[in-house]
Amino acid sequence: MSDASSGKRGLPEQVKMRHSTHFVEDLTVRSEAPVGRMVAVEEIETDPTQPRYALGDLSELTASIEDKGVLEPILVRPNPDAEESDRAYRIISGERRYQAALEAGLIQVPVIEMEVGEQEALEIALVENLQRKDLTPFEEGEGYRRLAETHGYTHEKIAQAVGKSRTVVTEGLALLEIPPEVREAANALGVSSKSVLLEIIKHAADQEEMLVLLERVAAQGLSRDDLRAASKRGSGKGQRQKPYTFKFRAPDKTFNLQMSFRRSTVDRDDLISALEEILQQLRSTEDSK
Repeated sequence: MSDASSGKRGLPEQVKMRHSTHFVEDLTVRSEAPVGRMVAVEEIETDPTQPRYALGDLSELTASIEDKGVLEPILVRPNPDAEESDRAYRIISGERRYQAALEAGLIQVPVIEMEVGEQEALEIALVENLQRKDLTPFEEGEGYRRLAETHGYTHEKIAQAVGKSRTVVTEGLALLEIPPEVREAANALGVSSKSVLLEIIKHAADQEEMLVLLERVAAQGLSRDDLRAASKRGSGKGQRQKPYTFKFRAPDKTFNLQMSFRRSTVDRDDLISALEEILQQLRSTEDSK
């Protein structure tokens, strides 16, 4: 291994790790292994089963690392194939940081080591990736599906794990109804609005119609409401429609609930979103007392 003083380290001398000492100590107690330390990049290998499809453009991250170093430690575990490899660690999450560190010419990076098995490592990687903001809607949906199918997560548990509402999770999974060819077209055309993609599913009878709608959305900059309005015009309903009203009566008849919407068409997801917004408002009002 190269002399650390002759090359680039993971952090410049004036920059410290993002995690505080008490955080590192807490992880050390729980993992019973040294954490938050510097490790040579040549001792680390990537995970061939990592859930992220593509790492994307690393140029900005590489420039940041060249300037300030790796500010967030890479999560690793002991290499399960250590007998067949000369690398001691395998990445759980943080491959973009690792690859950018290589491009930046670093010889060491900060890591946190965890003693976890194959399935738990995949679970952690999935949750970590789903908390990122640069995933495509389809990558997000695939991540939710893998948590549900591989690890038995319910929609509620997925929502709690990634810090999003249950409606967001349900919508993400619904996007997987879109065929792979249409997903590729959406990515190529830059159509990434989840609400627009869900509207395309509702109003397209088959793959060909989905592609036609995608091209219209990309060319004309159509929104979800534009697609809904176009669908109404195409249905031949020229008369003005009444606002939608949702009514609910409790089984024990202790209360009735009525909600009126400004638009005439409201689906199940719209109702759930509205009810969740009401609950959130009620809870925040109670907390402020």
